[in-house]
Amino acid sequence: MTSLKKGDHAPNFSAADQDGNIHSLKDYNGKKLVVFFYPKASTPGCTAEACDLRDNYTRFQAANYALLGVSADSGKAQSNFKNKYELPFPLLADEDKCVIQAFGVWGPKKFMGKEYDGIHRTTFVIDENGIIDEVITDVKTKDHAAQILK
Repeated sequence: MTSLKKGDHAPNFSAADQDGNIHSLKDYNGKKLVVFFYPKASTPGCTAEACDLRDNYTRFQAANYALLGVSADSGKAQSNFKNKYELPFPLLADEDKCVIQAFGVWGPKKFMGKEYDGIHRTTFVIDENGIIDEVITDVKTKDHAAQILK
């Protein structure tokens, strides 16, 4: 789906999180950044993925990673999701899909025989200099931290 690949510069982005705080790529210079895109807050797969990342958060911190979750949900929906599952990382409320489209994760999907446009579950691992180190398109929601931290 996405045309971004290892070695590409990560798109410059700027979006508000669940509390209205703005996050931009440049805020993470000098840190490794995991940007994970998920279809919808509080759905079973998205919850499993976010909780696996939450449960391994200290491992990410120890390896100098910051995490950002992104979906097209409202700030309120992201806030409810973050609070309900005690997620320790920001969730961007990308309602206008600027970040989603910049990373190329919006497009046609199929579910139960229906076709529609939506977010493709994709994770980007970005190095300290803003270069994409890895693109994970086959996300294992219950074991995603292991895919990233290998």
